[in-house]
Amino acid sequence: MPGSSPARSKAASGHLVLVVGPSGAGKDSLINGARLRLSADEGYVFPSRIITRTSDPASEVHETVDEDEYASLKESGAFFLHWGAHALRYALPASVAGQLDAGATVIANVSRAVITEAMRKHPRTTVVLVTAPQAVLEERLLARGREDLAAVRRRLARSAALPPWVRAVTIVNGGSLEAAVEQFVDAVSRAPADGLAP
Repeated sequence: MPGSSPARSKAASGHLVLVVGPSGAGKDSLINGARLRLSADEGYVFPSRIITRTSDPASEVHETVDEDEYASLKESGAFFLHWGAHALRYALPASVAGQLDAGATVIANVSRAVITEAMRKHPRTTVVLVTAPQAVLEERLLARGREDLAAVRRRLARSAALPPWVRAVTIVNGGSLEAAVEQFVDAVSRAPADGLAP
């Protein structure tokens, strides 16, 4: 029923949902929409990322650290996953492992570069690829006011492909946000299937 939280089967171990896709695809918008839809179910967890970037109204809510803090946290084993992109460093906290062990569905926006590592650590993983038409991506990135058109096109050209062995759920977020959130919630609420391509 629209607006209600979908039923979720209990599992011996949790479900890791990796949300990937090019800048401007609307990954954070879908995650935020799902967070609102699923807020009554404590079995869904949306961990805050750790980023070497100061928070601003145009960016996600996250834990800001500087390069030295990031390096220290990484060295101490404080990260579940970590990666670099666009001159910044990102991580998910080590607490994600315990949440998965407790049976939670953990949903996070990550780089495609960490899919292999994530699935090695937790095989019960779903990869959700969020994308949109090129013109829509360019328009959204330009609206952020951080880069000119040439820089935006360079950023989109650097978007990495998924590993060939990964089978992802694809959501084209180029129209109604509500419809895309519906698709996203459906994907994250399903039990994880084999994420390997045939």
